[in-house]
Amino acid sequence: MPHYQIQPADLKAHYFDVTLTINNPDPKGQVVWLPVWIPGSYLVREFARNIVSMAAQSKGKPVAITKLDKHRWQAEPVKGKLQLIYRVYAWDLSVRGAYLDETRGFFNGTSTFLAVAGQESEACSVELLPPSDAIASKWKVATTLPRAGAKAGKFGEYVASNYDELIDHPVELGEFNEDSFKACGVPHQLVFAGRHSVDMKRLKQDLKKICEYQIKLFGEPAPFDEYTFMTMVTGDGYGGLEHRASTALMAGRDDLPLPHETTMKPAYRQFLGLCSHEYFHSWNVKRIKPANFAPYDLHREGYTRLLWAFEGITSYYDDLTLVRAGVISQQDYLDLIANTLTGVERGAGRLKQTLSESSLDAWAKYYRQDENSPNAIVSYYTKGALASLCLDLTIRERTHGARSLDDVMRALWQRFGKDFYGANGGRGVGEDEWERVAIEVTGVDLRDFFDMALRSTQPLPVAELLARFGVESQLRAPAGGADKGGWKDVAAPGNSLGARVANDAAGVKLTHVLDGGAAQQAGFSAGDVLIALAGLKLTAGNLEAALANRPAGTEVEVHAFRRDELISRKLVIQAANADTWGLRINAVVEAEVAQARKAWLEG
Repeated sequence: MPHYQIQPADLKAHYFDVTLTINNPDPKGQVVWLPVWIPGSYLVREFARNIVSMAAQSKGKPVAITKLDKHRWQAEPVKGKLQLIYRVYAWDLSVRGAYLDETRGFFNGTSTFLAVAGQESEACSVELLPPSDAIASKWKVATTLPRAGAKAGKFGEYVASNYDELIDHPVELGEFNEDSFKACGVPHQLVFAGRHSVDMKRLKQDLKKICEYQIKLFGEPAPFDEYTFMTMVTGDGYGGLEHRASTALMAGRDDLPLPHETTMKPAYRQFLGLCSHEYFHSWNVKRIKPANFAPYDLHREGYTRLLWAFEGITSYYDDLTLVRAGVISQQDYLDLIANTLTGVERGAGRLKQTLSESSLDAWAKYYRQDENSPNAIVSYYTKGALASLCLDLTIRERTHGARSLDDVMRALWQRFGKDFYGANGGRGVGEDEWERVAIEVTGVDLRDFFDMALRSTQPLPVAELLARFGVESQLRAPAGGADKGGWKDVAAPGNSLGARVANDAAGVKLTHVLDGGAAQQAGFSAGDVLIALAGLKLTAGNLEAALANRPAGTEVEVHAFRRDELISRKLVIQAANADTWGLRINAVVEAEVAQARKAWLEG
């Protein structure tokens, strides 16, 4: 049984020290390795680059160790136990890596625990040691890693049944705030690190509704004995990463509910959607997995065309859960769909990349976005959520409400997910198998739908389907740069530069130039800084007005800097495109339509 000992060794320099003891090393010379990526985040991150020193010993004597490649090492053959002592630099303030300073520590096993080649399926143990620095004398531990002698919330001994389980339980260290609630009888812990003033009572009430809805959707009991939401609060952070019994989150402190607030502010609604998303992953991707993720190959990229299902469907259910659980109103939910529709509509990439291609290309394109990404790719999260909405409504319509996407997800759970971590193990969903299960469970021939939604760039029939469920749609020009979607009875569309911009000390920086827009047609490129329009100074604050004050079709001279060179271009002002969606309940529909809408929105 490999044994790990990890300690926050130098808080100021951000170092964890790890000792790995291998009782039965490979007689030919033990190989160890560190993952190059973390499950749930599809980018090769090269975690081994943060190992700053490594030494090996056996029976108190040094053992030579050779680095084989970017993430593997091999020790000389020894008789008896082998120990590796290494130091990990931890200064990644994210949910994906490791972080350590004088206020807190956090790590994922993919950043800190070397795998023992040939022994990845064996049980292993971990001893969490407290920092020796007096400033951290009151630190606690938050993790769902199974305890083996350690008391809840304390340093000590923990265990895992194999390496995959070991790296699927992140660890939070520090003087964090915590609270708890039960959902369907299962203890749920809330952990908040960083300065905040969270209204814990309100948050617990909302999360309890979310968690209980999802547990009941798939069927009790929950797939875990306990669950932890661990949140790092920063000024403007946002993100999450799923694990089998927990999630690591980042949130801006103003996004969280404050004790004096009574309304549902958009930022808090978004945070609840994030929590709902990561929680849903407990079923969809942590246990119902693509075959190529069962098991994960953490030495290299793991390709699948099914991310639209594992991320897109999760993105569909994250907000749908909020309305079905009674956390937000139906109109709030429709506004969220409208925002998603708007985001997809505004990217020309939807016309060039299919959802299947987007899933496969996640490693090279979605996680490596650049200035041309809006023109070249579509998100398997956002368009995947819209495709899932269309799939759900299509199934409901063709079966007259007898079946839905809920039934497909429950069938996948029973066949692939429920016993995935059982004694006999489980298998993943084949690349073509997901569609076959959906067709079998619903009794609907969905082949044409899947070809259209997944393997073509045809527009999704969102508006048409919603109309048949009593939801009106509106496609209009934006009322301004801050308009992200939503119904407007009266809209005053303006003009458009056809670019995404950011503040710059010199003027207006173009971060993305959109295909066919005024900026591109004038010859401007991403990175250019616009400084004057028609001889007048430009700023991010006055750009919108400068465009709106002139009729569409007007030609104006615009000066800009491209790197350190002054350039001038003739720009023809364009009217803003109709790329902004609004949705609302149609109150005047037949009883059958109203009932179908109710079944969809209330579950």
